[in-house]
Amino acid sequence: MTGVPTATRPVSLLLRVVPLYPVSPRRAGQLVYRNLLVARRSWVVFVSGFAEPFFYLFSIGVGIGAMVGDVVTDTGSALTYQEFVAPALLASAAMNGAIYDAVFNLFFKLRYAKLYDAVLATPVSAADAAVGETVWALMRGAVYSTAFLLVMLAMGLVGSWWALLALPAAVLIGFAFAAVGLAASTFLRGWQDFEFVQVAILPLFLFSTTFYPLSTYPPPLQVVVECTPLYHGIELVRGLVTGDVRWALLGSVAHLAVTGLAGLALGARRLQRLLLR
Repeated sequence: MTGVPTATRPVSLLLRVVPLYPVSPRRAGQLVYRNLLVARRSWVVFVSGFAEPFFYLFSIGVGIGAMVGDVVTDTGSALTYQEFVAPALLASAAMNGAIYDAVFNLFFKLRYAKLYDAVLATPVSAADAAVGETVWALMRGAVYSTAFLLVMLAMGLVGSWWALLALPAAVLIGFAFAAVGLAASTFLRGWQDFEFVQVAILPLFLFSTTFYPLSTYPPPLQVVVECTPLYHGIELVRGLVTGDVRWALLGSVAHLAVTGLAGLALGARRLQRLLLR
């Protein structure tokens, strides 16, 4: 992609599959670049997002894992509790990084900083802004996931060369949650509505087979869990990291991709309606 700035390349790849118009990779990339400059000046806040999954890994995966013993997955594989929990926390790190930017930061920019009012005075469109913010959010989630995967590697919790594909899988998870978060943030009326975001995210984190196999849940709850994007993200990452690669993982890829595309399409239209009304 000669002549295209580095910051715009992820945007260009995304726009090949996103049915939004009119959108320019270069214009959306400028918003990604703007967020990068801001992150460089507030790097402490950016780095703080690494802490939570590490605390869970060392406290639950390592501490409690010594008492739990081996876990038999739903596909019949026997894993230590650390090996079972670590890929799920990697997927959760991608989700948390994407949600933080796509919901909390975007809401502040939209409702209080009025950033997009200034952005729309330039050639950047509302659709450009939606794509740029989604790409930045999934990039943040990917950075957290990369750091977490390196820690897993150092701890001996990576059991297969398929784990190299866990990073693209984390990007896909980040895309799904960044797009859905973008759409959700356009419906928030004030800071008090963030309680609804936490009500949605916390059960996802706790019950999407993060700490227990799906077979431990009652059948009705299993059906609900299988409909959630984090469950499919965890299944995808866990299968790649442990080497339990099977055709069913393609269904998880499709679920995350469709979720992301639907969220981005809705978020772009909502953002345009809010800014141009």
